[in-house]
Amino acid sequence: MVREKIRVSTQTLQWKCVESRIDSKHLYYGRFILSPLIKGQADTISIAMRRALLGEIEGTCITRAKSEKIPHEYSTLVGIQESVHEILMNLKEIVLRSNLYGTCDASICVRGPKCVTAQDIISPPSVKIIDNTQHIASLTEPIDLCIGLQLERNRGYRIKTPKNFQDGSYPIDAVFMPVRNVNHSIHSYGNGNEKKEILFLEIWTNGSLTPKEALYEASRNLIDLFIPFLHAEEENLHLEDNQHKITLPLFTFHDRLTKLRKNKKTLKIKYIFIDQLEFSPRIYNCLKKSNIHTLLDLLNKSQEDLIQMEHFRIEDVKQIFETLEKHFAIDLPKN
Repeated sequence: MVREKIRVSTQTLQWKCVESRIDSKHLYYGRFILSPLIKGQADTISIAMRRALLGEIEGTCITRAKSEKIPHEYSTLVGIQESVHEILMNLKEIVLRSNLYGTCDASICVRGPKCVTAQDIISPPSVKIIDNTQHIASLTEPIDLCIGLQLERNRGYRIKTPKNFQDGSYPIDAVFMPVRNVNHSIHSYGNGNEKKEILFLEIWTNGSLTPKEALYEASRNLIDLFIPFLHAEEENLHLEDNQHKITLPLFTFHDRLTKLRKNKKTLKIKYIFIDQLEFSPRIYNCLKKSNIHTLLDLLNKSQEDLIQMEHFRIEDVKQIFETLEKHFAIDLPKN
């Protein structure tokens, strides 16, 4: 457990992690404070942050299992202690961490007698299993167990429906949310017009993200949602007296990049994230894996840095060059 003494600044807005602990492989806890806030601001921030933490962060789950030897979900197989339904429920509880884009395939192929655990899952290198000891099934006889799995990265949750059942393929309820619970409390201090607030935020995650990482992802997603309003200008509102119509500007990403280029507001570049640059899934995943999250991170890399990145092709580098040159009129530096 990590604890820090809480110090309240009356001038600069600051946040701090005051407690961090790991209760189990599937339960991480973090407690954060933000201060000093003007009266009412703590409620505004806490409500938005709680919704973003629970609903806007993506996670990875096993969403489907397939085996030709399984007649139906509630059947039992000779030589396997658990029923098919119990095996599916065990697969549902497996926690994964990945930077996937969409879906990918994984599999289990073992021979008994054996205790099948999450360690027996064969998955892409970009997928990490949080708890390799998690139980899946017990094979009591020398039989083969082969199951195809579908992994998916998404947000929220999804409940299986009977329409999704196919021959030998069974959907699994998916809870993509890496954040399990969020609590907040507000402490007020001071008198009269000088009254201030401290926001306390508690976050529990399933282990695929730390509470600090979840807080960062939720903040980033909120910034993405509000970026269009940062570029709203009254002179772009055109009022036609004859038709009494108001024409609102289209807030496209390319328009915002053009404004950034003309005004040379480099400070705002750090608030533009690579998932807004309309790169292909391949480029997006490679950049994220290299800890390149914002446009500012990308501009700090040279051409040679990109070429040397793992799984990066010359075609990918060319696409990045074209995007930066087209919308920013800039190029990546050379070493």
